[in-house]
Amino acid sequence: MSINQNPHPNCGGRDHFHRRNLLKLAGLSGLSWLTPLATALAREAEHKPSAPAKSLIVLWLEGAPSQLETFDPHPNTEIAAGSRAINTNVDGIIMGEGLAQTAQQMDSISLVRAITSQEGDHQRAIYNAKTGYRPDPTIKHPSIGSIICHQLNTKADSALDIPRHISILPSQNAGRGGYLGDRFDAFKVNDPVNPVPDIRSRVSDKRASRRLESLEFLDRQFLQTRVNNQTVAKSLGNHNLDAALKMMSSEQLDAFDVSKVPVAERLAFGDTAFGRSCLAALRLIETGVRCVEVTLGGWDTHANNHELQAGRLEILDPAFATLISELKRRGLLETTMVVCGGEFGRTPFLNPLGGRDHWPHGFSIALAGGGIAGGRVIGETNPNPQKGEKQPKKLLKDSRPIEDIHATILAQLGVDYDQELDTPIGRPLKVCEGTPIKSLQSEG
Repeated sequence: MSINQNPHPNCGGRDHFHRRNLLKLAGLSGLSWLTPLATALAREAEHKPSAPAKSLIVLWLEGAPSQLETFDPHPNTEIAAGSRAINTNVDGIIMGEGLAQTAQQMDSISLVRAITSQEGDHQRAIYNAKTGYRPDPTIKHPSIGSIICHQLNTKADSALDIPRHISILPSQNAGRGGYLGDRFDAFKVNDPVNPVPDIRSRVSDKRASRRLESLEFLDRQFLQTRVNNQTVAKSLGNHNLDAALKMMSSEQLDAFDVSKVPVAERLAFGDTAFGRSCLAALRLIETGVRCVEVTLGGWDTHANNHELQAGRLEILDPAFATLISELKRRGLLETTMVVCGGEFGRTPFLNPLGGRDHWPHGFSIALAGGGIAGGRVIGETNPNPQKGEKQPKKLLKDSRPIEDIHATILAQLGVDYDQELDTPIGRPLKVCEGTPIKSLQSEG
């Protein structure tokens, strides 16, 4: 059962009942039986540390990178097929040789190396990785960024002129609000070498003003004709107009513009669209944006795996490493969580074309910042599996479902990952079905 004090499904920051509310509930007439339970739960909540993270950056590697060439190499084994590894700045932890710069930030990064998913198809697995749920024809689940923006709505969020949820270099799979509504969709922009599109009026200020007056008149007429159903009428209105107008005149748009950044600082991220986008993500987080997703595609290497993975790593490595170091230098890493990974991994053995196929039975995701401890590895995969072996229990040690990554992110940002939200038809759904990975949390 879901208890919701605000029945409107699209209202951010709704006041659901949490543990701390049970004391108030127990004090109501006829509910004194709740007092012992409420007291215990409230005491637990009082000792719970405040959320270390305020924002999230997702480096989304669409197409599924190979764990064996990135975060879980097994050099000098049959499954490595010649792939080599390098040491990191943390003793005993290695990475693929294409991540030389990232390896020097390992003391700020933790790796989860035995993640599992039940989805081996790209589209279904992307949905699963971005929402924490498997596809369901009866409901559209919100992405992780949408949930965060829905649940965290402070005065600082309200003061922001630009969107709180942004996708840079988006594919067709940019984060969506799902049942929370399209106001929680990610705002999509491309390579920040170009200005944000459609933020300058194409007509004179005088003509633009007349157009707005006409639109306002039509909106009033629309509402007046639906006086008996104002809720429906307002939900059908253009609720994004005011936000768009506010954004068009905001100085905060400068955060998207990396052209003003000194050349040396810009090139440290790599002279690529992805590198520039990671720099823009840093600037947006610094401005107060909650969640930024940056997409690097091209990881689907069914043929010629080694060469294609190496090409992607040349782009990822400087951008990821410099993002971590710059967040640290600016004092933002403790409050900004960075997550890097794709929808699944690649098969341990090469196929006849020298490629690696889809592999949801044990892949890797890197996490850093936002209270995540650095220099840790969670989970292991078997360096010597038998060909054709597909039983996860034999292949993995301390495996984690992809849903646990969602729960970990939400917990670090102070979102009640275990609560239920009501969909527009009143169907209660849990925010997340996973469990936070406690061993990733910083002890500080």
